[in-house]
Amino acid sequence: MTNKEQLIKDIQNLLNKNHSVTQTVINPALLEFMDEETLKSIIGSLLDEIDISNNSVDLDWLNQFKSDKN
Repeated sequence: MTNKEQLIKDIQNLLNKNHSVTQTVINPALLEFMDEETLKSIIGSLLDEIDISNNSVDLDWLNQFKSDKN
C-alpha cells in the first residue's frame, strides 16, 4: 500500500470514527488526484472535528497530522 493509499484509508477511518453516523466508504479514485499534502490537510480538518479525548485514539498518530497542518 502506498503512502497516498494509506492516507485515503485514514480519511475513511476518521469519517467512520463516529458510530452514530452511517458508514462512509470512499471511492479512492475520487481522492487520487490530490497530493499527499492535500490529503494530510483533509485529515487535519477531520481531526479538528473529532473529540480526541477518546482513549482509543492514538494521540501520537493524530498529532503528526496536526503538526503537518501548521
